[in-house]
Amino acid sequence: MSTEEQRLNKYGMKTYNTRDLIVREDIMGKAKELATLISTSEEVRHFQQAEQKILNHERVQGLIATIKKKQKEIVAFESFNNKDMVAKIEREIEVLQDEIDGIPVVNEFQQSQSDINYLLQLVISVIRDTVSEKINVEAGTEAPPTTCG
Repeated sequence: MSTEEQRLNKYGMKTYNTRDLIVREDIMGKAKELATLISTSEEVRHFQQAEQKILNHERVQGLIATIKKKQKEIVAFESFNNKDMVAKIEREIEVLQDEIDGIPVVNEFQQSQSDINYLLQLVISVIRDTVSEKINVEAGTEAPPTTCG
């Protein structure tokens, strides 16, 4: 059996192993160009500014450090099966998290993360829909008939 025959599925179509696929250089070039456009977008710039504000905000950093410390305490108390202390510390963490969530720069940061995620999902959707549309049009596929006859 030849390599070509081994790569055909039961319908006679070529099949590929994902790790064997090599993306064309022009496609990779355009993908990198698109990544550069996105990374220089207003949304990314805003995210970077919000991230810097978070990193430089002493209260936020202090609260984050306290939460991390309390998370380690939870792990320790879990190892001793001390459910009461675990529950107490979890409540303390919730209070700290609520305080963090109430700080305007944190809200700004979270919103900027959400904006970037939306932008990326939008780009993915446009690419997916455009490719799907082109495949259907170029292959001449239409919806199957609802009745035969």
